[in-house]
Amino acid sequence: MYLSRFLSLHTLWVTVSSVMQHYPSVWGHYDVCKTQIYTEEGKVWDYMACQPEARDMIKYVKVTLDPPDITCGDPPETFCAMGNPYMCNNECDASTQELAHPPELMFDLEGRHPSTFWQSTTWKDYPKPLHVNITLSWNKTIELTDNIVITFESGRPDQMILEKSLDYGRTWQPYQYYATDCLDAFHMDPKSVRDLSQHTVLEIICTEEYSTGYMTNSKIIHFEIKDRFAFFAGPRLHNMASLYGQLDTTKKLRDFFTITDLRIRLLRPATGEIYVDEQHLARYFYAISDIRVYGRCKCNLHATGCKEENKRLLCECEHNTTGPDCGKCKKNYQGRPWSPGSYLPIPKGTANICIPSISSIGTNVCDNELLHCQNGGTCINNVRCQCPPAYTGILCEKLRCEREPGGCGRSAAPLRAAPGPGLRLLLLLPALLAARPARGC
Repeated sequence: MYLSRFLSLHTLWVTVSSVMQHYPSVWGHYDVCKTQIYTEEGKVWDYMACQPEARDMIKYVKVTLDPPDITCGDPPETFCAMGNPYMCNNECDASTQELAHPPELMFDLEGRHPSTFWQSTTWKDYPKPLHVNITLSWNKTIELTDNIVITFESGRPDQMILEKSLDYGRTWQPYQYYATDCLDAFHMDPKSVRDLSQHTVLEIICTEEYSTGYMTNSKIIHFEIKDRFAFFAGPRLHNMASLYGQLDTTKKLRDFFTITDLRIRLLRPATGEIYVDEQHLARYFYAISDIRVYGRCKCNLHATGCKEENKRLLCECEHNTTGPDCGKCKKNYQGRPWSPGSYLPIPKGTANICIPSISSIGTNVCDNELLHCQNGGTCINNVRCQCPPAYTGILCEKLRCEREPGGCGRSAAPLRAAPGPGLRLLLLLPALLAARPARGC
């Protein structure tokens, strides 16, 4: 009986484990910036690379439409039903809540019936193109961690471009082209992500996979992030060390998955036919019910938290760094140039913390001139004192027994030597720093 129960539990564990292996955390952990460890000299901080958790970034987005009056309903107009393009008695009216389709309905909770969606005006000005730009802005650098997903309530557009910006919308680069006929629309041969490889993963492609016309039952368009990760981490993203290594050493790859803004350029609505039916132009429009963007605040591997403050996302910086992306050293912590953290070596990475600006007064923690290690301590590479067993502190100036229960007592080590000039200088550092004129970071 016990054997059969054990085998049943074992089978359940194997099943659960195999299911979980299909869905690993895409970016691993790196969820701790520092931890205390014990050494011969007592407790010290051990620093490591760290990053915020991935989240639904749509919660923090600002949306802008161009032209600004492209949303239907002002003035009210009729349009044709989705399922039957010749039943043209549906109404869009911005002044009536039940009939309005404002932009915020692209980002509300889905699952309600009938579904909610943003909708453009109809193509009543044909043959003038029906062009719409939908810009998503975060005012923050974002690292994408999952596919971008756009769900259309109308047919998926015949022509569309997804673009990205890395400089808050000042310049734009294409992410991917979408068309029913790539060669005709963009003079590009059609491809899919499956046609790419490690060496061509940054190639900008045109795909016909998501542009199948007005009558299609499918409504979703993807920009495949995970499929591109898989070229380095394997089909199930098990080999994350390989992906981290590539992201660490290849700036172009890292920048490819980094954005501040996205722009959806709708260039031609779904027609489903070779020719536009000019007698029923109310059947041509754009309608989007949902947009999904998953990612994390870019904090240069110097933070695990990212908070919203005054409608702006800010990294909660550690490692003595500061700035919206933890992109510089804090004041008085500029002892060496700022550097981003590193994913390598796996699994803790390298923190590259900012160190105190002792160099503004003395270049070393210890030396053989002014900053002597006290009580027989030895200066190691001018960065720390190796203290005798009975002493501790930056310059071995403290009795270790003072930190123990009961204090030093009669069995203590000999009395400490009087502070030398190096220690006196170190003790004066806070006052000297406070007395110096303030400088910018």
